[in-house]
Amino acid sequence: MNPFQYSKPADVHEAVQLSSAVSRFIAGGTNLLDLMKENISRPEHLIDITGLPLHGIEETAEGGVRIGALVSNADLAWHPLIEQRYPLLSQAILAGASPQLRNMASTGGNLLQRTRCYYFYDATVPCNKREPGSGCPARSGLNRIHAILGASEHCVATHPSDMCVALAALEARVHVEGRGGARVIEFADFHRLPGDAPQRDNQLADDELITAIELPADHLARHSHYLKIRDRASYAFALVSVAAALELDGETIIDARLALGGVAHKPWRDRAVEASLIGQVVSRETFSNAADALLQDAEALEHNGFKIKLARRAIIRALSDAAVAGEQP
Repeated sequence: MNPFQYSKPADVHEAVQLSSAVSRFIAGGTNLLDLMKENISRPEHLIDITGLPLHGIEETAEGGVRIGALVSNADLAWHPLIEQRYPLLSQAILAGASPQLRNMASTGGNLLQRTRCYYFYDATVPCNKREPGSGCPARSGLNRIHAILGASEHCVATHPSDMCVALAALEARVHVEGRGGARVIEFADFHRLPGDAPQRDNQLADDELITAIELPADHLARHSHYLKIRDRASYAFALVSVAAALELDGETIIDARLALGGVAHKPWRDRAVEASLIGQVVSRETFSNAADALLQDAEALEHNGFKIKLARRAIIRALSDAAVAGEQP
C-alpha cells in the first residue's frame, strides 16, 4: 500500500476544495480499495465523504425521486419509493454483487466503478486505461468478457455496473458539485466510450463530487424487467444484461426503453431502436427486429462472438418479460 493523506470534510464545499488530480473521494470503498490493494490506483490523498449529508431519498416536486449519493445500494433497492415506482432499478441492484457489498457500496460510487478487465487489474501488463499509449492486450488476448459495441482500437473493456444499466433506461440525471459550482449531467452523457482516451471513464472533472442522482417521474414501472446473464448465479458480473421497460395500450407499444450492460464501455442505449418499437404490437417478431437493429453494429473479438447471439436472445426475453410484468394471473 502506498502512503496517502487522509481527510474527512464536514460539508460538500470543504470536500470539493480539498480535491485535486491526485486525490480520490472514498465512501464505501468497495472498488477503490481493491484498486489500491492491486496497485492500480495510487491516490496521494483520500477524502472520506461518509459524513456528508447525502444519505436521503426524497420525492421531487416534479413527481420523481432524488437519491443522495451516499445512499447504500441495499437501502436504495429496498426503499418503498424505489420498489413501487422504479422496480427496474431495484431488480438491477439486487442482481449485482453480494448482500455484504450492497450494504457498503454507495449510489454515487456505483457510477464510478472501473472495468473488471483482467488486463486492467494486472499491473504487470500494458493497458491503455492505466497507462495511455501502452497498448490493449485484450484485443488479441483473452477477451471473452469484453465489448461487442462501442469499442475502439485502444480499449475493449466493459462497464461492470448493473445499477447503471437501469439508470440509463430510466433517464436519470446526475447532480455534481465542483469548485465552479453545481451542474446536472444527463445520464446518457455521464459515461464515455473509450475512443482514443480510454483512461477517462466519465465526464467528471477532478474537483467534482457526485451529490445526488435524480429519477424523473416514471410511467413505465408496470411493464419493466431487468435480466442479467452471467457465468454463475451469485456475485458475478454480467456477460450481458438488459433493462427493458414498456408502456402499453392493450397490445400496442406507446413508449419503450432498452439498455444493455456487459457489452460496452458504458450502458448501451439506442433511441432510434426504442422509437422503432412505438406503434408496434407486442410480439416475438417485434422484439426480434428491435434486437437485430440494436446489435447491427456489434463486432466480435476472437473469444466473445457468443455475446452477440446471447445479447439478441436476452433482449427478446427481457422485452417479452416486461410486456407481461404486472399482469394479474
